[in-house]
Amino acid sequence: MADPSSYRPRPGQIPDSPGVYRFRDEHRRVIYVGKAKSLRQRLANYFQDLAGLHPRTRTMVTTAASVEWTVVSTEVEALQLEYSWIKEYDPRFNVKYRDDKSYPYLAVTMSEQFPRVQVMRGHKKKGVRYFGPYAHAWAIRDTVDLLLRVFPVRTCSAGVFKNAARTDRPCLLGYIGKCSAPCVGRVSPEEHRELADEFCDFMAGRTGTYLRRLEKQMVQAADEMEYERAARLRDDIGALKKAMEKNAVVLADATDADLIAVAEDELEAAVQIFHVRGGRVRGQRGWVTDKVEEITTGALVEHALQQLYGEESGDSVPKEVLVPALPDPVEPVQEWLTERRGSSVSLRIPQRGDKKALMETVARNALQALGLHKTKRASDLTTRSRALEEIADALGLDSAPLRIECYDISHLQGEDVVASMVVFEDGLQRKGEYRRFQIKGFAGQDDVRSMHEVISRRFKRYLAEKERTGEWAEGEDALAEDDGRPRKFAYPPQLVVVDGGQPQVAAAKRALDELGIDDIAVCGLAKRLEEVWVPGEDDPVVLPRTSEGLYLLQRIRDEAHRFAITYQRTKRAQRFRSSPLDDVPGLGETRKQALIKHFGSVKRLRSATIDQICEVPGIGRKTAETIAAAFAQAAPAAPAVNTATGEIMEDTEDGAPETTAGTPGEPVTAGTPDERRGQET
Repeated sequence: MADPSSYRPRPGQIPDSPGVYRFRDEHRRVIYVGKAKSLRQRLANYFQDLAGLHPRTRTMVTTAASVEWTVVSTEVEALQLEYSWIKEYDPRFNVKYRDDKSYPYLAVTMSEQFPRVQVMRGHKKKGVRYFGPYAHAWAIRDTVDLLLRVFPVRTCSAGVFKNAARTDRPCLLGYIGKCSAPCVGRVSPEEHRELADEFCDFMAGRTGTYLRRLEKQMVQAADEMEYERAARLRDDIGALKKAMEKNAVVLADATDADLIAVAEDELEAAVQIFHVRGGRVRGQRGWVTDKVEEITTGALVEHALQQLYGEESGDSVPKEVLVPALPDPVEPVQEWLTERRGSSVSLRIPQRGDKKALMETVARNALQALGLHKTKRASDLTTRSRALEEIADALGLDSAPLRIECYDISHLQGEDVVASMVVFEDGLQRKGEYRRFQIKGFAGQDDVRSMHEVISRRFKRYLAEKERTGEWAEGEDALAEDDGRPRKFAYPPQLVVVDGGQPQVAAAKRALDELGIDDIAVCGLAKRLEEVWVPGEDDPVVLPRTSEGLYLLQRIRDEAHRFAITYQRTKRAQRFRSSPLDDVPGLGETRKQALIKHFGSVKRLRSATIDQICEVPGIGRKTAETIAAAFAQAAPAAPAVNTATGEIMEDTEDGAPETTAGTPGEPVTAGTPDERRGQET
């Protein structure tokens, strides 16, 4: 725990101007980002008597080891820079809203020649129009199913679309009238894009004009005694009205607004957002956050606005944003929203009428979301805490291992030997800190030696980072400047878990001892009986089968195994796809494909003469000689055998074996089925 006075800036050193500041810990990792209208006044609040600070603020300033700042011209610039740094550094003490789910959107890929309607999740892409988010994917599909009767836009994937175009036969939707079948030329690209535009207009809330036009066409068809056409239009109008009923009118005058409500207690806060477009609720989402700093409702709203609109522009930012409390000051936030939209944005608290009533509904949703989250999290926190305490008790640790790293070795009969490192913090995965290793020190299969090499390499990197950042140096210049981003291998674990028994544990412990590291515990989890092995002990530690600690160790070990075997399979696939042509300097993919296309297979290319290779367009004599030399140096591949029939496989045009007997397309591997099982370690 650091003393804030040890890194407090000297009097008069902090400028009295707008800016953004960063607190860093002893590892130079950014742990908090903030903005201020006056950096001098704001930072002075952090360096007062610790007893007068809020408990969470006190924890932050005692965890930090340094503070730095950047001066900007205006408060709007400070707001933008603060948002950028929070996204970049992911500081642990900042308010970070996390979605309680990945909300689905209705998306229209307007950037494609034939726009496609589909359900999308995750980050938004350029050239795609989004509607939502929706609470459930089935709600989107129900709405789309109704609208396709009126707007028969393409919904199929690229593969289905290309296959239909190749066979000149549309899919089922094309036959039942729910797709205009552009794949077979029933409509032109321009006509299909017009349908997509009408679909987007309807989803955006411009429904009245289109319904009136359809009603007019229906009456006209009836007057002209085209009763079948009039009936179809009547059914279309019914489908559109049914789709509209799914989103009830909540605000008059076709209002476009976002309503944000906050429910909070001393520890956590939940935010709910209703997206109202054309007077109807078009989407809803919710976020939950830990209050790791002393923060007001207005500041929570400000952070929610940053996350909600930080990467949006244009119409994605509505004309009106209704909130329960205004940020202080409100002018920079309102100016920032106006810049993102490109026109004026009103940020205010609703006082009366329909908007206030709807805000109360959003607030009830936020309160319910907070209660549900606390119920779930209470169970999760209790279980994880108990698991870590059980591990600490079983291994005789002084405290619960908040950071655990697990290592596993994977190979296929001694080939493509790789290792994995997975990281769990507070019992949860930290996938951004997973690492992969290739075993380089020797060839062949030796799990114990591989484990020693991996542990040595990982902690050599840790020691190098520790020395580079100057933690062993003295004086004011000890800390080297860097960007504060999380560095590979920069943070040590409290516990190292290896997948294996006594030999693997002894190898890991020996590697740490050789590096002079004695403050990291080591254990191993053997698969056969799920025994926990510790260094220097002849007997394992046996945790009860119902132990939460054992279950957590199993989860960590299984995740390390999954990560390792995925990497090993990738390496193996790359090796199987390689050919002597890969080693020919200056031979790119285009000329490789030209060679295979000319000769039909790698086998025929291998037996070709230099003059025959020169006949391929783009291949000169010097290159042909290099190719022939590469094939001459490469050992001929053993013929693949179909284990079901015993027949030899022939090379196809791309050099892969082709089945001459047995089940078409069945993968063939050397050895019997019993021999193939268990080859992956």
